[in-house]
Amino acid sequence: MASLVRRAARLSFLLPRPPSRGAGLVRGVRALRRKPVRVLPPGAETKEAAPRAQPHKKPPAASTREREAPAKEPPKEVELRYERAGPGDKRLGKVVTIAKSRSFRERHGKILLEGRRLITDALAAGAVPQTLFFSFVEHLQELPTAQLKRASLVKVRVEDIKTWSDVITPQGVIGIFSRPDHAKMTYPKVPQEHRLPLSLICDNIRDPGNLGTILRSAAGAGCERVLLLKGCVDVWEPKVLRAGMGAHFRLPILSSLDWEVVPNYLLPETCVHLADSTWEPSLRAQEEPAVPTKASWPYEQKVRLAQAQRGPDADCDEAAGPLGVQHYHEPWLELPVALVIGGETHGVSPEATQLAGGTGGRRLVIPVVPGVESLNAAMAASILLFEAKRQLRLGEETTGSHAHRPRLQSVGRLQGE
Repeated sequence: MASLVRRAARLSFLLPRPPSRGAGLVRGVRALRRKPVRVLPPGAETKEAAPRAQPHKKPPAASTREREAPAKEPPKEVELRYERAGPGDKRLGKVVTIAKSRSFRERHGKILLEGRRLITDALAAGAVPQTLFFSFVEHLQELPTAQLKRASLVKVRVEDIKTWSDVITPQGVIGIFSRPDHAKMTYPKVPQEHRLPLSLICDNIRDPGNLGTILRSAAGAGCERVLLLKGCVDVWEPKVLRAGMGAHFRLPILSSLDWEVVPNYLLPETCVHLADSTWEPSLRAQEEPAVPTKASWPYEQKVRLAQAQRGPDADCDEAAGPLGVQHYHEPWLELPVALVIGGETHGVSPEATQLAGGTGGRRLVIPVVPGVESLNAAMAASILLFEAKRQLRLGEETTGSHAHRPRLQSVGRLQGE
């Protein structure tokens, strides 16, 4: 027995010893003090640390007005409703008719606009849309939707747009608008330093591309207004609209005028010049004195009265006799002024020559190489318009102010409305 006790004592170190009571309590306390690991996204620790560092404060109570004021809602998008064109829709046939027939446009008071840019310019100027054809909803969203609520929106096939359009790559949007009235349109305001107080008169401009380019140059030069006499191509023809690049909605354009009413759209004592590059010095002796018409009588009387006030030494022959001739780069811009651009085939009409003769105007010649025909009407108009702007700026630099510019009047006031 004693030997067994001694053997057990020698082997006791091999048995596991139970932990002491104090050590177990310390380890248990440490386990209770540990915190679980938190996985935070990058930057979250910095955001959460800031509120902990600051003492907790109760947010101030909202004022009575703030509690009563309703929360601002984000602007709601205009919801446009459209319909799909079915086979045999009669509205589709009007597109081709309006594009091809001038008499139909004038009789029904409609015009046809194609392309996002042209339609946007028309809407900005106050043109009234009636029907808008589009092939994709994305094309419709590119337009100012708030101004399309009163129009009929019709979704058509892409093949239909290609059939109606006369361009190689149509933009997928075609609109039928009411024929604009210049007195009701809102044209973009041109800064004073870019304005050209000049009225452009188009006489026998029958090529659509030429007329559209002339309108584009007139808008680019800051021209005051454009007057179209009877005999010019329709200003709302699709080819003219395409060549004008939005000029129709940037300055007043009055069309289908008679020569008798032209003075109503010009400022008093306006001097009218002619752009006539077909004139040659050898033809001056062959020209006959201009016979004043009803339109030129007021101007002739004003010119004669002004010459009588200047004295007998004044040059009185140019008003009643043949028009004087000068190169376009010589000074001719004496405000107020108007410029007549004639067609390439027939040139300026006799009525234009009579009107210029009654106002003391001159022929402005752009010299070209001998043997070369006259310049394109649109090119000649562009040269003279920007030459007028150059002379206007040169005069401002000489005087050092804009004081010599006349106060421009609206077309309605010129008509006595």
